[in-house]
Amino acid sequence: MPERRSAREILTLVTDPGSFTELPCPARQSKTDGPLAWEGYDASRARAAARTGEEESVVCGTARVDGTRAVLIVFEFGYLGGSLGERTGDRLEAAYGHARAHRLPVVPLVATGGSRMQEGMLALTQLQRVARQSALTQETGLPQIAVLRDPTTGGGWATLGAGADVVLALPGAQVGFAGSRVRPADADPAAYTAEAQVTAGAADAVVAPEALKGVLGTWLRLLTSPALEAPPPPALGRGDLPGTGWAAVQRARAPERPRAQAYLDAYFTHRVALSGDRCGGTDPDGMLCGFGERDGRTVAYAAQTGTATRPAGYRTAARLIRLADRLGIPVLTLVDTPGAANDAEAERQGAGPAIADAFGAVAAARVPLTTLLIGEGGSGGALALAAPGNTWATPDSYFSVIAPELAAAILKRPEEEVETTAEQLRIRPQDLVELGVIRGIVNPAQP
Repeated sequence: MPERRSAREILTLVTDPGSFTELPCPARQSKTDGPLAWEGYDASRARAAARTGEEESVVCGTARVDGTRAVLIVFEFGYLGGSLGERTGDRLEAAYGHARAHRLPVVPLVATGGSRMQEGMLALTQLQRVARQSALTQETGLPQIAVLRDPTTGGGWATLGAGADVVLALPGAQVGFAGSRVRPADADPAAYTAEAQVTAGAADAVVAPEALKGVLGTWLRLLTSPALEAPPPPALGRGDLPGTGWAAVQRARAPERPRAQAYLDAYFTHRVALSGDRCGGTDPDGMLCGFGERDGRTVAYAAQTGTATRPAGYRTAARLIRLADRLGIPVLTLVDTPGAANDAEAERQGAGPAIADAFGAVAAARVPLTTLLIGEGGSGGALALAAPGNTWATPDSYFSVIAPELAAAILKRPEEEVETTAEQLRIRPQDLVELGVIRGIVNPAQP
């Protein structure tokens, strides 16, 4: 079992020394033994207060985290299992309201077993209050970064945790909608862990306690420091243009041609990754998403890696673009794929709707969105990430309605006519400029 720190210990772990200021607690008059007159409830709360030194299951306040000011909501699991009741809801509502009034990001550090049984349905309805406050905060363009501690279960996971823009978790933390006492007897406990949630695309990363302050501070700084635009990166490969369509295809498919990782390394000073589509999937080999610092300001990125993109990759990219749009952060997309994954499993995972989701996110974005075609541009699977009117290409790339080999097959042409077909498709970078498909060709960086 991972180490369980108190709310005050977590505050000491993640905040800059002396920066935490607790928010005033809203006053609420309650009946003896709570709203349901649950016998012994007042005594239970008194014992919890004596044991923890807290008057409720959450501590709320403002602090600097590695230099960035934020509203922190810290659960005290020792107080009735970090459960949510009416007074908890009052504190959460006040904390979110303070964040909006002062334009501060919100950081819930969650450790809860769920809603408080001694308050019945009145406790459960606090989840609606939390969801409303979270939605209002999202509408104002403020980021929410959750940290999942041990345990994070029930409604606390399904609102404050999973509802955040970015979800970090401590190693080995128990995370799941079902708590340990209400799961099926034969349930695999490994499925209810922070690590399992990252694998399933429901959380972004597991972070060691000693690294939490730095990682959280980096996320807060990046999500609150948007750049004005995302200029296209310079080309990292060859600077001469291909002579034929088939030459363009061969150069784009060459193993030594620079890939997304190299472009991101050259473009950003440092970056953090967004992982998972929040629908049960990830595509770590096909799509890289996240936020990076360039010239001291933040640009979001969604980059294909040269492989066939899986449905989870498109959904993760759409998630990234919508988040960046809401926070006012410009987006860079790197297009490089032979096409969308077309196997049976991809169809079962919703390839069509996932690609449609990416097209929709790009089309609806209000922030500046820039695309660089760095390799293969295979059909709609590549076009889904391309910015209309602001797509650029490197000299070692091509963009085609379909791969030349497949085009020849559809036209019932023999194999020896593939090269001729590539030429007829006009897929070279210079062809794309002439056709008005792309805005221009980027040159290699000057030494």
